[in-house]
Order: sequence, then C-alpha cells, then structure tokens
Amino acid sequence: MLAGFFVVWCIILVGWFVGRKRILGDNARPVLSGLTFFVASPALLFETLSKARLQEVFAEPLLVTAVAAIATAGIYLVLARFWLKRALPESLMSAMSASLANSANLGIPIAVYVLGDASYVAPLLIFQLAFFTPTFLMVLDSSTSTHRTTVLGFFLMILRNPMIVGSGLGLLVAGTGFQVPALVMEPIHLIGGAAIPAMLMAFGMSLNGSRPLQASAGRRVDTLLASGFKLAVQPALAYVFARFALGMEGHALFAVVVTSSLPTAQNVFVAASRYQTGLTVAKDTVLITTVVAVPAMIGVALLLA
Repeated sequence: MLAGFFVVWCIILVGWFVGRKRILGDNARPVLSGLTFFVASPALLFETLSKARLQEVFAEPLLVTAVAAIATAGIYLVLARFWLKRALPESLMSAMSASLANSANLGIPIAVYVLGDASYVAPLLIFQLAFFTPTFLMVLDSSTSTHRTTVLGFFLMILRNPMIVGSGLGLLVAGTGFQVPALVMEPIHLIGGAAIPAMLMAFGMSLNGSRPLQASAGRRVDTLLASGFKLAVQPALAYVFARFALGMEGHALFAVVVTSSLPTAQNVFVAASRYQTGLTVAKDTVLITTVVAVPAMIGVALLLA
C-alpha cells in the first residue's frame, strides 16, 4: 500500500516541479487534463471494464458509494441550512464540496497503484457521473434563476461525457462476452496507458500558486467543515455501512473506504463558477482536500491494515 502511494506522490511531485518551473509552458495543465478526460481515461476505463465481472461492479461497492455520498451530503446540507444559516444554493454547493469525490484524476491512479485494479473506482465514477452530479445540478437549477436545464438536457449531458461513454462501452463488452480483436485493443491499451501519468502530472501542476483560507473569512468555517466531511465523515460512513450493514471485510472493505476518502472533485468549482454561488468554499475545499487526501488515505490504509 505504501509503495503504491509512493509511486503516486512521486509523479505528483514531478508534475508540481514541472508546473512551478513552467517547463511545458502555461497551457500544459489544461492540455494534459483535456487529454486524460477526453481520450486517455475513456480508453483506460473501456479496457478495464471490458474485462470486469459485472456482478462485482454493480454490487455492494456501488451501494456503499451511494449511501456514503448521499448521507454525507444530506447531513452537511442540514447543518449548512439550520446551523450556519446559509441560503439554499450556497448550502447545496457546499454539500457538493463535502461529498463529490475526485473519482477520475486521483481516483483512477489510486485504484491502480494502491488497490491494484482500476475497476475498483468504477462504481464511484458511474454513480457520480450518471446520478449524483446531475441530481445536484438539477436541484441547483431549480433553486436559482440564472440557468434552467431540462431533464432531457441532463440525460444528454450524461451521455456526452466521454468517461461515461468509455465505461458504458466497456460494461457492454463485459456483459455480452464480445471479444474485441487484439488489433483494435492494442492501440486502446497504449492510449489508456497515458491516462495515469498525465492525470497525476496535471494534478501536481494544479498545486502551484493557490493558498486556501485567504479570503472571505466568514466562510472559513464552511470550508473546514466541508473538508472534514469529505476526508473523515464520508469514509467513516462508508466503513460503518460496509462493515456492519453488509458484512464486507478484507480488501473489498479497504477499497470502498479508500475510494470514499478521495478529495473533492475539481468539477465542484466549475459548477460554483457557473451558478456564481459558494465559490470560495468550493475552491478552498478542493485545494485543502487535494493536499491532505493522500496522507489521510495512508492513515486509513494503516488503520485498516
């Protein structure tokens, strides 16, 4: 486990150094992020899930993921509304910061190097992209007057997501038992191999130049609370539900707790920018959880070892 985290951190540090020295120029991070999101990650997910057993993807891990994320968001939303007295749109955005995990840029590398298989992150990725994120955005749409999106529009948004497309095609191949010709699979394998190093390099580059809790002191409590929920409450809920309600143990239990410990997804800040609410909390929560997440997951690994 520690060896896997060491590999991840080494590549992140290389990305941080490259970004700090601007070796690849000012546009390197968005280029690498675009490469992983639109090309390499869908190829990796297709290859991985095409060989997966569906009963392991759509089973207990997916249920644990859903219960932990929904419970975390629900508890935080109640606290934000009735204790912190925040408006509904801001409360929703902070709840999103407290529960939406970085299932791609950090989740896939952690699944490969620490858990041993990218398919371990598939339930989290599918749940978030196909249900959790669209539900949050739909409720935000209904609570603001800035944007209105139809249900059809949300379904089209989901279907246009390249990771959902790659995952869906991989699951289709796995479910039908179709054998993809080796001549086709080889370039997919090579392209997918670029996903993890490019993700981690871009992730390391993103750590340059930002400092949390520098503005809007009135929202520091929100930020710290959301960060604590993401790094501690969500994995704790996943552990309790998986261990005592479902009787999971061993590596399967370890995998669902680690994936629940992933930091806040950067897409939260994108959503906050779109709806112009909760910007400071979203930005700072992404940064804090991103920096603290890997040491926190090492602690989780040692506790469960």
